[in-house]
Amino acid sequence: MAPQEDFTIGVEEEYQIIDPETRELTSRVQQILPFAKKTIGEKVHPEVQLSQIEIDTPVCQTLADVRRELVRLRKGVIEAAQKDGTQIASSGTHPFSSWKEQDITPKERYQKLIEEYQQLGKEQVIFGCHVHVGISDRQLAVQVMNRARVWLAPMLALSSSSPFWMGTDTGYSSYRTEIWGRWPISGPPLIFESEAEYKRVVEALVKSKSVEEETKIYWDMRLCVKYPTLEFRMADVCMTVDEAVMIAGLTRALARTCYDQAKTETSYPNTRQEIIRAAHWRAARYGLDAELLDIEQQNSVPAKQLIEKFLTFVRPSLEEYGDWDEVSTIVKQIITQGTGASRQREIYNRAGKLEDVVDYIVEQTGKGVV
Repeated sequence: MAPQEDFTIGVEEEYQIIDPETRELTSRVQQILPFAKKTIGEKVHPEVQLSQIEIDTPVCQTLADVRRELVRLRKGVIEAAQKDGTQIASSGTHPFSSWKEQDITPKERYQKLIEEYQQLGKEQVIFGCHVHVGISDRQLAVQVMNRARVWLAPMLALSSSSPFWMGTDTGYSSYRTEIWGRWPISGPPLIFESEAEYKRVVEALVKSKSVEEETKIYWDMRLCVKYPTLEFRMADVCMTVDEAVMIAGLTRALARTCYDQAKTETSYPNTRQEIIRAAHWRAARYGLDAELLDIEQQNSVPAKQLIEKFLTFVRPSLEEYGDWDEVSTIVKQIITQGTGASRQREIYNRAGKLEDVVDYIVEQTGKGVV
């Protein structure tokens, strides 16, 4: 008998470390970590660049748990940075700092990553949000992936927070997605008929030395190696706690909805990868500011219409967890007020200063936290 799934939630967020005078990224993670660990323990870590710092929540049973932990962890990191004389910002890219000025974290895993991927690794000054959903039955988790892949683009659009890159307005809502998409084993996954097929593909990639080991397979969804979870990796890190809670709630609801369909062997769109990738590109390019690709219908529709369709799809699961009111309210606020990317552009358009954008991101990162 398959195990009874608990659909727990875990969230990882990657933050920028900011010099408050220049508003540039600054390589201070090693100075901040000791302060942070005193207050929030081992749930804070370095990342590839010394100007990045990452948190991961404990296993959460409810969305209220997620909110409480994100507030606690953001608060701890922000206060630790203040003791160091620096600031914390949460968005998918920094508006103007150059990757050329960033120092690589002196940790073997990251050094080997740079050695293997060279320029791609050096330019990886990007910041994402990963959500883990507890599904211990790996066979069913693969079937969840097959069904969830057509709905990742709307969540990417909602999370988009990276319009600027090295001082330029890229024209994208999530330029982070374009930077990340250059990696060889990245992007939306293909359909897998079974867990066995998933394993065969992973083993072939490792055996052929295409990747060093399984954790370096960077699909937008993957079976987590360390935990009995399905990991969703497509989102930009969100500026506010509210937006991060929304992404976590939508992710669990999507996983639960697709799980229930997999249990009853409900059919799903066997959509070609070209269509899936086109949908992701449109979400990254436009956010909610233009038409997006309805993968099921294979046509363009207004972004609001696609988001409403997505909400309708996951609503029963959101209601079952008591999350509908909170999540749908935040989604509506984003539709009305704009994504993180569009709000950053509004700040820039007022005075044409990217430093103002950094200040805004810092303020939004601490909103409701400190």
